[in-house]
Amino acid sequence: MKVIDAKGLILGRLASKVAKQLLLEDKKIYVVNAEKAVISGSRATTLKEYMETRKRGATEFGPYFPKRPDRILKRTIRGMLPYKRSRGRDAMSRLKVYVGVPYELKSAEVITIEDADMRLLSSNKYLELGEVSQKMGSKF
Repeated sequence: MKVIDAKGLILGRLASKVAKQLLLEDKKIYVVNAEKAVISGSRATTLKEYMETRKRGATEFGPYFPKRPDRILKRTIRGMLPYKRSRGRDAMSRLKVYVGVPYELKSAEVITIEDADMRLLSSNKYLELGEVSQKMGSKF
């Protein structure tokens, strides 16, 4: 069991590292503080792209894109896995993503991913996933 804290980590880099660990290892991975993950890029462009992606589909038909930050992070990780095959479905079943830190994981040892740290950004243009989620109408 691994518990990864997403606070201050770049979303894409975090997702690729978690996806790789899910495929290589046979352990459960818990990602906590999903709302504090960071999306790099300009604020206006990022919000515009997420809103367009959200409006493209619906739950009944089309590509469904979630509003909640934990589900956005899980969907991003799913995009980096072969989720339509048994290997990818098995990897996705071992992944749990949470907003904040749940009670049962408070005492667990939390690790971070150094390659995905926000300090690697060359500019100060970034947006937290929780803020993007609230702009799309989520009430997490």
